Amino acid sequence: MYSANYFSRSLGQQRGISLPLVLMFLLVITVLGTIGIRRATLSETLTRNQLDYEVARQAAEAALRDAERDLMMVVTTRQPNALCPRNDDRPLSGALRAPNFDNNCPRGQCRYELTYYDSSNYSASPVVNPEPWWPTVNGKNGRWEGDPAGPVSVKPSDAAGIDTNCAFEGSVPLGTFTGVARLAGVAQQPEYIMEYLSRGDSKVIRVTARGFGADINTEVVMQTYFQPVLR
Repeated sequence: MYSANYFSRSLGQQRGISLPLVLMFLLVITVLGTIGIRRATLSETLTRNQLDYEVARQAAEAALRDAERDLMMVVTTRQPNALCPRNDDRPLSGALRAPNFDNNCPRGQCRYELTYYDSSNYSASPVVNPEPWWPTVNGKNGRWEGDPAGPVSVKPSDAAGIDTNCAFEGSVPLGTFTGVARLAGVAQQPEYIMEYLSRGDSKVIRVTARGFGADINTEVVMQTYFQPVLR
């Protein structure tokens, strides 16, 4: 009789202790599961951001190559699938000045004299003589498409049709003059700006391009220097 009561009390004590142990295990499993989910979510976000950055980088590179094709074109008629013709504003001898290359960047072709660049001051407010490829923030007034203080002229688009809005100012969307196919899966088509730089006998065109990922906030800016063959 004594032994039966003893075993009964022992079983009751075991049942009483198991409940908090189970709750502790559940708490630990819940914490570990939450940490795992957060780590997986963070890893997925980082991977997605990296992929979007690669998309923007490749889009910017595509715009740089498109600008080089644009500069090397020697024909004046509209290229197949191009939205606009270049006509007579090719960067050949005598065509590197206004109205083809000017400080309002007609059709993506900018020209500023050396005194403009020499007097640039980005520490001033507003900025003095900002370069056209700077973003339009804090008075920098860049010449990119879509910047609030940038060019107000309407750019050509696939929806607008061929030879529509071709007398624009500011940056050039991909394929506008070369007929290169527009990119899919990007928030905005990549674009480029061409600046004529004259340093003594050296005549160089600086090309600045920017590309976007699927998110409009993912942006990559690249630059290259191109020396045209003057005719």
